[in-house]
Amino acid sequence: MDFLPQKHAKYFSRFLNLLPARLASHDSTRVTIAFFSVCGLDILDSLELLTPTQRRNIIDWIYKYQVIPQGNLKCGGFQGSSTLSIKSDDPAKRAAVEAYHWGHLAMTYTGIAILISLGDNLSRLDREAIVEGVAAVQREDGSFSASVEGNEQDMRFVYCAAAICAMLNDWGSVDRRRMAQYIRDSIRYDYGVSQHKEMEGHGGTTFCAVAALQLSDQLHILPNRELEGIKRWLVLRQSTGFQGRPNKTEDTCYSFWIAATLKILNAFHLTAFEENRNFILSTQNRIVGGFSKWPDFNTDPFHTYFGICGLSFVDEPNVMEVMPSLNISMRAYRRLKQLHETWDITQNINDVRLNID
Repeated sequence: MDFLPQKHAKYFSRFLNLLPARLASHDSTRVTIAFFSVCGLDILDSLELLTPTQRRNIIDWIYKYQVIPQGNLKCGGFQGSSTLSIKSDDPAKRAAVEAYHWGHLAMTYTGIAILISLGDNLSRLDREAIVEGVAAVQREDGSFSASVEGNEQDMRFVYCAAAICAMLNDWGSVDRRRMAQYIRDSIRYDYGVSQHKEMEGHGGTTFCAVAALQLSDQLHILPNRELEGIKRWLVLRQSTGFQGRPNKTEDTCYSFWIAATLKILNAFHLTAFEENRNFILSTQNRIVGGFSKWPDFNTDPFHTYFGICGLSFVDEPNVMEVMPSLNISMRAYRRLKQLHETWDITQNINDVRLNID
């Protein structure tokens, strides 16, 4: 079965201009939809479909959602859309609205990933406030909430926190040891990792846990018995494509979640590449582009992006290499590492100046 990269590139481009009505409920997470589209174009090596003006507009649009902390509450980050950007001439109403301006970990992670993928130098980021915002939402058990509002706390936001700090090359006052302990406490009897303690092991949250450990340089805390158990659990998720849990149907997105985790653990070679590829392509829409959860279902940006990432792992031609733990292209990752070097040089120069003074 043929892979149709040009159709998928056009599919992503459309989502950067107009969202279909069926995605109206996702209006508050527009940044995440843009992440799938922009990073999808990057992995398809098709960012040239975006003109320089379009790239600048997307970058400026992302920065518009950056929360610049006011007063003593230094919880920076990004919001997911303009939903809470309500303007009013009434100071009382304005203050009431601004009280809900805080960063959201998932939107912050995807927002920064978009900027990196588009070649931005991140100079407009308030990096210190963002890292302080990550630390502010860490819970006593080592997990993280999505925002200071104190809503959901689970392995998804552990991953987002780790990815943000790794991308900014700064962990601030984040307690990595407590984070790692939370991850170990969430490893189940069968070695899948649950979304929260004492829940069922899940492919997506197993990725979140293992990637967070790698990004925080703590993968070594897992003893060999646990590592081998996790690898076995992951490999057993394949029938043709990959499933997220035992006794569930294969799903396109797990060709990323499971495969990326195995890539991090240097065990992806234990899987059947051709069967995985065939399943992914069976969910491809050959007319308008995109991939779906299952064959003959509606396509969406989420499954399209992760399906293409899955094809990258099996060395599909015309697909860029993916950096598994950060979930961006290796090209974007190399650019990020260059930024880290620049920041380190700048910091060293500032330190020398302080010593001279």
